[in-house]
Amino acid sequence: MGRGSSVNKRIIPKGLRLAPSQVFGNFRLVPILRDTVRGDLRFTRRVYQDDLSIVSLGGGLMDSGLKYISYIPHGLVMSWGNQQAEAIPETKLFKSEGKAMQLGPVGLRVMHRMVRREERNRLRMLPLHLAMEGFLALHFNAPEIAWSEYSREALSSGLSPRMEQSVPGWASAAFSEALRMFELHEQQVGVLIFRAELLLSACILSHPEDYRAMHRALLEDFYGELLLQYGFLEEVAPLGSSMEPHRVASLADLRGEVERLRREWADFLQDAMVGGLLGTEVTAAPVYEAGEFQLERFVTRLVPSEENHLGELITREDGELEYLRTYRLSAAQTRRAYLLKQLAAAGWDLDSAAKNLRTSRDELIVRMKNAGFGYLLKEHVLDEAVNRQHRRR
Repeated sequence: MGRGSSVNKRIIPKGLRLAPSQVFGNFRLVPILRDTVRGDLRFTRRVYQDDLSIVSLGGGLMDSGLKYISYIPHGLVMSWGNQQAEAIPETKLFKSEGKAMQLGPVGLRVMHRMVRREERNRLRMLPLHLAMEGFLALHFNAPEIAWSEYSREALSSGLSPRMEQSVPGWASAAFSEALRMFELHEQQVGVLIFRAELLLSACILSHPEDYRAMHRALLEDFYGELLLQYGFLEEVAPLGSSMEPHRVASLADLRGEVERLRREWADFLQDAMVGGLLGTEVTAAPVYEAGEFQLERFVTRLVPSEENHLGELITREDGELEYLRTYRLSAAQTRRAYLLKQLAAAGWDLDSAAKNLRTSRDELIVRMKNAGFGYLLKEHVLDEAVNRQHRRR
């Protein structure tokens, strides 16, 4: 997962609770509330107006090292302190960052690092791109042993380039309408986004004011293929138990029934719908330590039969979750990552990896080709395996 040593941990939503969901079509948006807002960690959006961004992952802005290339509409500026931190007015954040240039009709910005400290208590980060860059870096390097099956490029450059596709939020008109109609709660600091009852993404910030300022900006973030793939499925139904009229004889009884329904509904959602992310084991790598706050990026276990997410989080020393952004991997993205994981575990030895996967060497080579990793192998190795597989059918 990139910088620092990775550890296995669980994402525990300490200090947070869920409110009843709101439904639009087959989108279900679940408010996340924070009852105790400490106010010493704030986030402000920094808007970029470029068609494409290149992030240098080390060295100078224009060095020849690794680069991350994507459309990046905005960053987040994180400020913290021992006393009440303040969100910086967004109008002060349109200053130049990195090097902006024009290549024909394309506006291009070159930036330095995914996370960059700007002042003593101020940090600029690129939300979700930080997590995606760590995901793309998984098993990125070339095999340490010069196995004869791999191409010269694979042995010298590894998986460069490594690419994944995503979908911007504004590509779904239904998602835009759902966010527009969403009723914001006073203590709301985030939202769980479901489509067709599958968790698409989670967004949590530290302060309600910061979330309100960024609520519509969720349209600018990127999401997995499910955002569009499930666009034509039927509408989803409301969740939760029904109220029992025989228990209500006064306003106090009514208030008690409402509270009971909210507790039951939140418990059901936590267990049945959010179980694939919150509370599950993830592999997390530390990225930055800012006072008592720890920024990490993570990925779930990458088991093809399970739902898988990547993301980034910030926790306090006492374990309270202050920030979370997640992206749900598609089945194809999970299969690619799982395949690379198995190859790396086997030292990139095709025979050992095939044995661990309980398949044949030729079938493994065909799987690599179908996953988009055929360029790692020499052409004759790939052709011979494909031809033998065809003859067996």
